[in-house]
Amino acid sequence: MINTTHVKGLLSWPKSLLLAGGLLMAPLEQASAALTLRQQAIIPIAAFAAAGDARLGQALDQGLDAGLSLADTQEVLVQVYAYAGFPRSLNALGELMKVRDARKQRGITDAAGSPPSKPIPTGDALLAAGTANQTRLSGGPVQGPLFDFAPIINDYLRAHLFGAIFERDNLDWQSRELATVGMLSAMTGVDAQLQAHMRISMNVGLTPDQLRRLVGVLSERVDEPSSRRAQAALDRQLAAAKP
Repeated sequence: MINTTHVKGLLSWPKSLLLAGGLLMAPLEQASAALTLRQQAIIPIAAFAAAGDARLGQALDQGLDAGLSLADTQEVLVQVYAYAGFPRSLNALGELMKVRDARKQRGITDAAGSPPSKPIPTGDALLAAGTANQTRLSGGPVQGPLFDFAPIINDYLRAHLFGAIFERDNLDWQSRELATVGMLSAMTGVDAQLQAHMRISMNVGLTPDQLRRLVGVLSERVDEPSSRRAQAALDRQLAAAKP
């Protein structure tokens, strides 16, 4: 539900972003034909956080107006560390605190959101959970010469990204993938990873049309280079998926 106590910020959004609304979908559940307003709000937040862009504050304000809870937004910004490093993640979380406090001063109380519904595993159990999540998201076991050369990096991927982050079920996997694609699109030199996450996005139920809408949001809300990188990755993935 859109926060009706502070909708003026939404009026500055492109009209196409205001045509969709609704709730985030559950993991691996087929989404509707269009990205919801909340889903679209995740994309510039993730992109600006990963790039260290000063427009992050405005995107956070608009995302909260669109119905993202504080917990939703925190989850996106914590996830930034896996793709852009701890400094960008910490800075983005600090910006969220400023936005929250400014909104409180304007009389806006944002929904806190929910914590994960279950404890996050630790130790070997975390690695096992992350390995299962990585396999499910990728559509099969992840292996290859790079991981033979440096197997510890796959352990870190499994334990940190697919374990500690993707085990947190208070943000669904479709939303996490929209955030990931937004982050990677805002970065240069990560074309292979961006294409891989286009594939993972479709594995969790996002459609090609929804990913095309993601490209449009990047064009409208972020910048053309990010949009072009996302479009090229999507085109490559759709071509690779053809029988």
